[in-house]
Amino acid sequence: MLRWALMFFIVALVAALFGFTGIAAGAASIAKILFFVFVVIFLISLLFGLAKRSSVS
Repeated sequence: MLRWALMFFIVALVAALFGFTGIAAGAASIAKILFFVFVVIFLISLLFGLAKRSSVS
């Protein structure tokens, strides 16, 4: 999912470079949403991993 966020970020940069402001804004917002979804999933998996580790020992 982080790969998708990076791809949309690159699309936004290229579109902004060529002046396609609508496409750049759309791609940037999609990249931002995917990045935050990735961070939330990472934090949830981190918490589950810590909880599993502490319950075992």
